[in-house]
Amino acid sequence: MTLVFLPGMMCDARLFQPQLDAFPDSIVVTSTDFATITEMAQDVLAASPDRFDLLGLSMGGIIAMEVVRLAPERVSKIALLDTNHLAEKEAMRQARFPQIEAAQNGQMMDIMRNVMVPRYLASGGSNTDRVIDLCLKMASDLGAAAFVNQSHALMDRPDQSETLRNLTCPALVLCGIEDRLCPVLTHEEMAELIPQATLENVAGAGHLPTLEQPSHTNAAIARWLEIS
Repeated sequence: MTLVFLPGMMCDARLFQPQLDAFPDSIVVTSTDFATITEMAQDVLAASPDRFDLLGLSMGGIIAMEVVRLAPERVSKIALLDTNHLAEKEAMRQARFPQIEAAQNGQMMDIMRNVMVPRYLASGGSNTDRVIDLCLKMASDLGAAAFVNQSHALMDRPDQSETLRNLTCPALVLCGIEDRLCPVLTHEEMAELIPQATLENVAGAGHLPTLEQPSHTNAAIARWLEIS
């Protein structure tokens, strides 16, 4: 079964390099050309096999929930990492407007460097500098247009609580214990909604456990993939 990875905002396949090495029958779908979560989910479905396992991190998890809402029969298992099933809070929605304007005026990397990336990682990590550099490189390579599209999509995303209640496939809900953007409590709420959910918390990780704690994350993914 093909495992489809969906990266978070301003990230690409490099977010999952440790997982791609461990699970070679995998593909990554990065949606940057669309400004709604539904269009991004449709892009994922068009790029994926008829039936597949699905893993999304952060914005990728939000897209994954929309994928399974649109086409539940095509997803055999779903993993939701460091993400949020709820619609955007109004305060966060309003905060995105100046960020979008700044990105359109050539200041996207300032937003990434000074506002976004500093909140991603757990404190005291041994590879923090390397992960920060990679996050900034991914964002630079994707560019301002992707930032604007993804910001608009996140602002207008739907609440997926009912989608989670209706899930019939095995689900992994995983969170870095030090995630400040999508905290553990949010993942506990998601796991309670999903009928067949396994909740895993990763010590020593923030918002990006795939890079911060790859061996622990890979072990959790392997256990999830083994569920029949």
